[in-house]
Amino acid sequence: MYLQRRNRILRRSPSIRHLVAETVLTPDDFIVPLFIVEGENSREEISSMPGYYRMSIDNTIKEVQELWRMGLKSVLLFIKCRDDLKDNKGTEALNPGGLMQRSIKAIKDACPEMLVMTDVALDPFSSFGHDGIVEGAEIVNDATVEVLAQMSVSHAQAGADFVAPSDMMDGRIGAIRSALEQNNFTKTGIMSYSAKYASCFYGPFRDALDSAPGFGDKKSYQMDFSNRTEAIKETLMDIEEGADIVMVKPALAYLDIIREVKNNVDVPVSAYQVSGEYAMIKSAAKLRRLKEDKAIIETLTSIKRAGADLIASYFAKDAVRILE
Repeated sequence: MYLQRRNRILRRSPSIRHLVAETVLTPDDFIVPLFIVEGENSREEISSMPGYYRMSIDNTIKEVQELWRMGLKSVLLFIKCRDDLKDNKGTEALNPGGLMQRSIKAIKDACPEMLVMTDVALDPFSSFGHDGIVEGAEIVNDATVEVLAQMSVSHAQAGADFVAPSDMMDGRIGAIRSALEQNNFTKTGIMSYSAKYASCFYGPFRDALDSAPGFGDKKSYQMDFSNRTEAIKETLMDIEEGADIVMVKPALAYLDIIREVKNNVDVPVSAYQVSGEYAMIKSAAKLRRLKEDKAIIETLTSIKRAGADLIASYFAKDAVRILE
């Protein structure tokens, strides 16, 4: 039998497969999430995220320097606020001497070239664990947006390269861009969580920061996972309001959304391989149901193949080591 084309020729050896690979992971693809706590010489493993840690600023600096040596050039900061500093107004979020602001300054002093992105949302600072100010049983939009804009300016003053609003309040990108411009932070970027879904995969993250909602859920502001076209609409609105990078979160259950967004925008697209996705792979590997290293690379490659230009992942360090 005569075959005009033998497709297997391009799969015959590792050298050929690498030569013609359509999707290739590099350290430049990754954003590394970091969890920061008060104290000194603190390094606490997160029980629901085995192998991942909350660290004090001094140990965070050491971690950032190691990341830089490995070729990882971007970090995304989250802080664990003390309970006694939480309220319903996000007061501590605006503290110039707060943990986030001190962390930004310390990292930029120790590793100036590291790209520092910062989480902008009220849930770590909220006595209710919600991403916005609560009135009755409602998470109010416009009052929250005002605080988020001030919070973004505070992060820019501390030295953040990008602010990353993860709250999903309406109009916050425009308000943040306006506030940054008015305060002459014309070089500070915005990475918007444009399509952030109300997902069950965030559980371990909320353990890490003690930021689970104290009542109800987040479905009145995070997106319904049944929806696809809504993601495109909201992403395009964020770009129009001034977002420099847009994000889809979570990643693995939303690969179709990543591709839809990528096909419809002309800015970089990021995706977040979230804590639940990390924990699933860790758990399955512990039970010897799969090979952890192979699962890491396959899932990250699938996210990039779907269209993500940047991937926030707790596996970033592991991926770089595996790819070496």
